[in-house]
Amino acid sequence: MSSREQYLPFALPDIDGSELKEISEVLASGWVTTGPKVKQLEAEFAEIVGARNAIAVNSCTAAMHLALEALGVKRGDEVVTTPYTFAATAEVIRYFDARPVFVDVDKQSLNINPLLIEEAITSRTRAIIPVHLGGLPVDMDPVQEIASRHGIPIIEDAAHTFPASYKGRQIGSISEMTCFSFYATKTITTGEGGMITTDNDGWAERCRIMSLHGISKDAWMRYTVEGNWYYEIIAPGYKYNMTDVAAAMGLAQLRKAHTMRDKRRAIALQFNAAFAKLPQLELPADSPNVEHAWHLYMIRLHLDHLRIDRAAFAEELKKRNIGASVHFIPLHIHPYYRDLFGFKPEDFPVAYREYQREISLPIYSKMSDDDVQSVIDAVVEIAEENRR
Repeated sequence: MSSREQYLPFALPDIDGSELKEISEVLASGWVTTGPKVKQLEAEFAEIVGARNAIAVNSCTAAMHLALEALGVKRGDEVVTTPYTFAATAEVIRYFDARPVFVDVDKQSLNINPLLIEEAITSRTRAIIPVHLGGLPVDMDPVQEIASRHGIPIIEDAAHTFPASYKGRQIGSISEMTCFSFYATKTITTGEGGMITTDNDGWAERCRIMSLHGISKDAWMRYTVEGNWYYEIIAPGYKYNMTDVAAAMGLAQLRKAHTMRDKRRAIALQFNAAFAKLPQLELPADSPNVEHAWHLYMIRLHLDHLRIDRAAFAEELKKRNIGASVHFIPLHIHPYYRDLFGFKPEDFPVAYREYQREISLPIYSKMSDDDVQSVIDAVVEIAEENRR
């Protein structure tokens, strides 16, 4: 059995001296919370994705919560989304005591199936949240057509999807609002962090106000020479602001975001070439119409060609000192949603079936050529040794 000497983590941030330099400037300035670096990150991010406004916050969860709040979602409303996603996508809907209405996924992309969205829409639908899973953009044209016809805004969950594009349009510039994640494992990181982009100035201002206690003035300006002690609270807001320390790290990451994406794409192509002839594996979906962010490399096992299941496959990788993960356990089979709404696994059969054979391999720009080759060797060896 081939095995690495050192464990290869599933994900690692790509950090060098540039982040430390930016953070050192912030610490030397004495201004460490929300301030000029946050404003700079917002401006640079908005320019890159082609959005009129960008609002930096402390997580993508906060971003989606604020986006729904800006739309006026309330108790009894419904929001259409997918069960094949992380906890945050649906939990923010529940924050309002609104109902997440799940739509099954496309069996190739694992993104929300546009053909099923219309039948999920009711008079109570207030938004649609498509999730760009793993960095692969959703087929947005049919989603937008349905949303436009019903007058329903779209909030894209782009936690995995920067930088990426759909038919030449940058993710972040397509829908009414888009929410990004800068968590430690994401394509760029601020440690913890997120961003909302929108061309709607009113929604942008509401998100800014509600991200910092519902204070109507630029709260951080109160402590500068241009500021004033007076402020007004116009709504019971939240504590979702990003700090300048985090934004400084984000600025350094932003400047190498495309280089890091290109490295991930190169790794994905190496994986594709190595695994293409293995009947035991199904390669991740891609499309010529999109620019994939390659946040995740999600293979699916053809279990009828293997003598082991997904759990055993992951354990074999672990024995060879290679980290792996599963994306995702569908929300409708988790106890909270199952018990609250009475869901059964077969209610969303594609999501449930594909989850049971999915496994995600390491793919990040800090991986060396030897790291990549060790993953290839391990996967090929496991697949061949356990071939049915």
